[in-house]
This record gives sequence, C-alpha cells and structure tokens, in this order.
Amino acid sequence: MTLIEQLKQTSACAFTHGGKFHADDVFSSALLLYLNPEITILRGNKVPEDLSGIVFDIGRGEFDHHQKDSRIRENGIPYAAFGLLWEALGADILGEELAAKFDEDFVQPLDNNDNTGEKNELATLIGNFNPSWDAKGGSDDAFFQAVRVAGMILENKFERYRGNERADKRVEELLQKHDPTDRVLILPEFIPCQKALVETDIAFVIFPSNRGGYCIQPQKREYSMNYKCAFPEEWLGSEGEELVRKTGLESAIFCHKGGFLMTVGEQEEAVRACEIALERYEENAVIVRYGCDTETDHVSADAVDEMLKQVAKVRGIKGVRVQQVEALTLPELDISDDNGKAVYAEVAMEKPEWKVYIKEKVKEITGYKPEAVYVEGDIFAAYPIVRALRKKHIPVLTMIEKDGNQMITRIP
Repeated sequence: MTLIEQLKQTSACAFTHGGKFHADDVFSSALLLYLNPEITILRGNKVPEDLSGIVFDIGRGEFDHHQKDSRIRENGIPYAAFGLLWEALGADILGEELAAKFDEDFVQPLDNNDNTGEKNELATLIGNFNPSWDAKGGSDDAFFQAVRVAGMILENKFERYRGNERADKRVEELLQKHDPTDRVLILPEFIPCQKALVETDIAFVIFPSNRGGYCIQPQKREYSMNYKCAFPEEWLGSEGEELVRKTGLESAIFCHKGGFLMTVGEQEEAVRACEIALERYEENAVIVRYGCDTETDHVSADAVDEMLKQVAKVRGIKGVRVQQVEALTLPELDISDDNGKAVYAEVAMEKPEWKVYIKEKVKEITGYKPEAVYVEGDIFAAYPIVRALRKKHIPVLTMIEKDGNQMITRIP
C-alpha cells in the first residue's frame, strides 16, 4: 500500500509531538487533513508502541528531521517534516512540475525557518497561536486552531498554483494566434499573464472589466520596476470629463495615479489609448551607480558608465542614462581597542535610527525608478542598501573579473 493510499483509509491515523508547536508540524498536519479530512492526528511526547499510522516531526523516522543525519536538499536547505511529507505527497496533489515549484516557493522557507530559525513571517504568525507562557491547560486546542488556518492557506495556495498553470496555457494559446509585431494583446477575459508576457514585446493588455467597459494594464520589463511603455504623465490620476479631455477618447473613464491601470468604455478606444501611449512614449531609463565616482577594480568611472549602457542595450533598453548616487557616509562608530589598538567597531546609532538612515538612502535611489542599481565601493556601506533593493526586486549589479576580463553581473 502506498503512503497516499494509507493516508486515505477511513481509519488513518498520524502522530506528532505535543507541547509548543511550529509552522512545520502545523502545516504537516494541515497537509494530511487536506488529503483526508477524517484522518486522526494525535499529539504526545512519546510515540505509542501500538500506533498503526504514520509519525512525523518526532521519533527519528522517515518524516522526522531531528536526527544528526537528517536530509538536506541539493541547494543546501535542510528538510523539516513538512518538506519530507511534501516530497512524498506533493506530486499527487499538484503534479511533479508544480509540486517542485511549490516546494521551492512555499515549503522550503518554512523548512529553513524550522531548522535554522531564519525569520519567516508566516511561521511567526502560526507560532503566535501558541498559548502564552502562563496560560493554564494544554496546547491541543490552539494547535488545531492553527491547523485549520494553515489548511485554508494550503487550499488557497493549491488553487492559485493550478489557476496560474491554467492561465499560462491559455495565454500560450492566445500568443500563438497573436501578431508578434502588435504590442497590444486583447484578452477575452482577465487572465494573469505578467510572467508569461515579460519576455515578449507586448506592452499593454486589454480585457473586459467586471464593472463594465475595458481595463488596460501596462506590462513590466523583466527584472524591472518599470513598464515597457507608460501612459502619458498627464493622464495619471484623471477620470471622467477631465480624462476625456486629456485623451480625446469619449469613453475614457479612469487612469490610476500609479499608472498601472486605465479603464475605457469601448474596446476600440482602449486600443486607441494604447496606440497613443506608444506613439508618445519616450524611453527615459535610468541605471543608478551607487558608490564613489572613482576608479573601480582598475576600470575608470567613465568606462563603468559605458559598460552599464551596453548592459541596457543588451536588455533592449534604449536611451539609458547613468545616475550617480553617493554612498552612505560612514556613521559614528563605537570603537573597541586592545592595548590601544582599534580592533572592532559598531555603529553608534540605535537600531531604529539606523533603519531610517538606510531607508532615506534607498528612497533617494528608488526615486529615480532605476532599471538596475550598480554597486561599488565599501561593502559595509553597500550591504544594507543591496539587501533593501533586493527585497524590492530591483536588479543589483556589480563588477566581477573572469578569465582576465572585467564584466558586470547581476547578483542572483
């Protein structure tokens, strides 16, 4: 009998540890209940000798990870119980391809949190279901409350992954019939398509709005916070008669101030809005060079600027300019010494003040809406900026040397 057949038996049973719970055992339980809502999940400090079900997150067995020789993925992320169960069951739920993607996107961060303590917001939220330290009674009620929430999250996630797969196939069908020279794609209904279109030249999609009329959405470039083509600046934040006057389109309804959505009453005028935007759009791309305006790794500042423009050209971005942004000034340090010799230092700022200090510099950089940020200079000053930019999904570039050649590369 396979594992999934065993789990789907009416008398199926599973056992995990008692006491304080974490996202690992909670999501493992939610996964088993997803497969069989009637499965009995028991908790305790010792595995019963007469147990006929499966055991996870305790007992040093196949679905535990507390033993010294517990398994580690090829990418270095160790398995927790949730990952071990998902490895065995995921393909039956989502198919092999989607199951692997789900493991990478959703399961691995939780496994890593359980094994290393690395911060994870979802794990923290689940952990907050634990009773407070001075609460009376056991934790089983709180555990199963957390499991119910985790179960809803899993169901929604599974449906989202399946929906995205259906969307990718539908968009692929539409692209096969689409003129590749036409930068406007008309959809029969709303279909999530940003990822599918990112490597194409399509700049706008049009689809029927559930409020009537048609929506227009500009499409972003790959690895960029910017659009392939943007609505004219004066349209942004306008609606009704004001937008009609500015666009010359009688059925124009609304253009969001953020530029990510416009609505028009008639499909023909939605297409015309895209055509106007494409006709009037001027490429004004920026790459920020963060650091000192000096020689870097034996490459002059002017040479770096020229290399950055070549990088933009390779990515199909025209008319790019390089904007210099000075690195953070080294703040005051608390220095420790050994026999009068300075050997160690810490930033004198309090943590909240330091966060604001970093935030202001990141705000300065992102104010240019850069296609990418090239980082050079002192790693101490650069690291917090690089970390903040990557969290915003802004490409970060740096200089490396390979086979005697200096080249620019994107930090993955």
